[in-house]
Amino acid sequence: MRAGPILCPTDFSETASHALAYAIEMANLYQVGFRLLHVVEPPVGDENFQILAITPDELAKSMEESAAEKMKSLLAKLDSNLVVDTMIRRGEAVAEILAEAEESHAGMIVIASHGRTGISHFLHTNVAESVANRAKCPVLVVK
Repeated sequence: MRAGPILCPTDFSETASHALAYAIEMANLYQVGFRLLHVVEPPVGDENFQILAITPDELAKSMEESAAEKMKSLLAKLDSNLVVDTMIRRGEAVAEILAEAEESHAGMIVIASHGRTGISHFLHTNVAESVANRAKCPVLVVK
């Protein structure tokens, strides 16, 4: 763990900001690199309905640009001397987080869980749970 960077996926939520604080603390403690990741999931819909005035690729590009602005804003608020590598990937969140962890040889993933229970847990994909179950490195799940 101590050799690889800390990978912290974010969806820019309040819960993700708690995970970010833990991730920064861990990176400072172990004197390792820090990688902040946001995954833009592909827009869902049928192009045949012709409801959108823009193509799914244009929409995804717009979402990436919005995420980049949020990433800049988030970095401006960080109170740390860490060098932070930021990346925005496009695809399914769990797959992209796991791919980034593999490619960057992450020593640990620090990820937020939204703590859903009951029917909400059943209806929504639990990204943190899936990442924790499938990652090859340690995973810290923060609520």
